[in-house]
Amino acid sequence: MVRCSCVLFRKYGNFIDNLRLFAKGGSGGMGFPRLGGEGGKGGDVWVVAEKNMTLKQLKDRYPQKRFVAGVGANSRVSALKGSRGKDFEIPAPVGISVTDENGRVIGELNKEKDRLLVAEGGLGGKLLTNFLPLKGQKRIIHLDLKLIADIGLVGFPNAGKSSLLSQVSHAKPVIADYAFTTLKPELGKIMYNDFKQISVADLPGLIEGAHLNKGMGHKFLKHIERTKQLLFVVDICGFQLSPQTRYRTALETIILLTKELELYDKELQRKPALLAVNKMDVPGAQDKFDELKNQLQNPKDFLHLFDENMIPRRTMEFEHIIPISALTGKGIEELKDCIRKSLDKQADMENSAYHKKQLLHLKLPDTLSYSEPPSSHTTTGS
Repeated sequence: MVRCSCVLFRKYGNFIDNLRLFAKGGSGGMGFPRLGGEGGKGGDVWVVAEKNMTLKQLKDRYPQKRFVAGVGANSRVSALKGSRGKDFEIPAPVGISVTDENGRVIGELNKEKDRLLVAEGGLGGKLLTNFLPLKGQKRIIHLDLKLIADIGLVGFPNAGKSSLLSQVSHAKPVIADYAFTTLKPELGKIMYNDFKQISVADLPGLIEGAHLNKGMGHKFLKHIERTKQLLFVVDICGFQLSPQTRYRTALETIILLTKELELYDKELQRKPALLAVNKMDVPGAQDKFDELKNQLQNPKDFLHLFDENMIPRRTMEFEHIIPISALTGKGIEELKDCIRKSLDKQADMENSAYHKKQLLHLKLPDTLSYSEPPSSHTTTGS
């Protein structure tokens, strides 16, 4: 009997961020009823995070996308305890979220060497199973890649995100004078003089309705879930996707981006955020920037100008607002400094919270030991 497996994948060029595949644990080995021998357990199927691995490499290496672990050995006179079947390890990139066919999250692989059991092998035949082996677990699983980066660039198409990434790092994204130049995520690293490195992810541009999966939709939004902070990149002159769509000012752009994040996942709004106001080299940009800064100081005073369905419940509060020109390089060094300061501040707050939690755990046993004698004394007295 020949089994077929199917594979579904999303790709942008040669980039793949989702794979659907079949995994099956090995069957157990037969028991030996006459001598009470136990068959070996079937092997398990694991997903293991490996450095420099990609889903495209996985697809090319295993084109059938079928992963089956080894069967357990049968019990016999010379070996009453059957040996265990061989495990199968599926190599995967760091940043993978593994879900089953129903969308339930099985687990995540966030660092190298992380392992996740996806299909368990069957038990070998023994007394409890009437010496008959059990079959291994069968599963359709999805490997979903979500980029891990310190900073995620958020903006509408043609806001200058790719140009900015090329200015702050050694990445070489596609840059052109049309809306959708970024069709796949690009990763770059900001290098500092003291060898500090900060990773930046340039992701496909949002459009209105991205939370409904319009444009790059979820292909973009899912990748910013694991970034530590967000960097909004906004064109000071505003944005218009096409002659058929409405023109949006810089403030409207920020409000709409915030609303899209809120509708996709409210937790994204809780991430620390910075704002880079791009294209400050165009005529009249400084006056527009001064107006935008005034509007952002009291954004609620201007919300009445927007349609009700455009207004987010919670407006973004930016750690820093930096005017830049990705074309000329103006403001880039200041932006890099602000990014580092913001990340350092976040790290200090997280470390402080962690130490407070550790101190609380250390104090807890002492509290219990002091509370026990009075309780014992009360009982004795009664």
